[in-house]
Amino acid sequence: MSTKYHEKINNIRGKISLLLETITTADELSLEAFKSSNAAKFKEVENMLDKTGLKGDDIDNEIIKTFALFGPEAKELRSLVAYLKMTNEIVRTGEGVKKYAQRMSEHSNNGCNLEPFKPSIVLLHKSSVNALKYILECFNKKEECNYEDTYRKVLVEESMNDDLFAVLEKEILHKIIDEKELSIDYVKILGSLRKLERSCDRSVNIANLMMYAEQGGEIKLFN
Repeated sequence: MSTKYHEKINNIRGKISLLLETITTADELSLEAFKSSNAAKFKEVENMLDKTGLKGDDIDNEIIKTFALFGPEAKELRSLVAYLKMTNEIVRTGEGVKKYAQRMSEHSNNGCNLEPFKPSIVLLHKSSVNALKYILECFNKKEECNYEDTYRKVLVEESMNDDLFAVLEKEILHKIIDEKELSIDYVKILGSLRKLERSCDRSVNIANLMMYAEQGGEIKLFN
C-alpha cells in the first residue's frame, strides 16, 4: 500500500485513540465524582462526552473514504472492518458513561441511601475503568502490545464486573422490598449500574476486535 494509505490509517488510529482516551478519562472522573458525591464533576463528565457521537461519525467517514480511495485487500481490509466495528463499540461505551454520570448525579438527590452499596459500586466502576485502560495502553503501543494477553486481562475485569453486579443486584432488590416508597428510584439505580456492566462487555468486544485486526480469526462480540 502507498504512503498516503498509511498516513490515512495513522490518522484513523489517532482519532480512535483520542476518543478512547477521552472516554477513559471521563470514566475515571465519573468514579471520582461518585466517591465524593460531586455534582460538578458529574457535569464535567457529561460535557467531556457531549460530542462522542459526532466524533465517531467522523472516524467512520474517514474509514469509508479509505475503503473507496484505496480498495484495500487482505490484512488492510480486515483492519478497516475491525476499526469500523470498534468505533461503534467505543461510541456506545462513551454514551453509557455519559448516561451513568447523568443518572448517578440525579440519584444522589432522590432520597435513596447509596452508602451501604458504595464499596461494591466503587469496585464495579474500577473494573470498567481498568478494562478501558488496558485497551487504551494496547492501542497506543501497537508494536509492543500482546493482544492475547490484553484480551485475557479485559476478560478478567469483565468477569469480576459480572460478579460484583450480581451481588449489587441482589442487595438492591432487597432494598426495593424493604423500602417500597423508594422502589422506583432503586430500580432506576440498578439500571444506571448496568451501564458499568455493559461498559465491560463492550471493552471485551473492543479487545477482541483489536486482536482480530492484528491476527485474523473470528469476530466474537457480546450482544
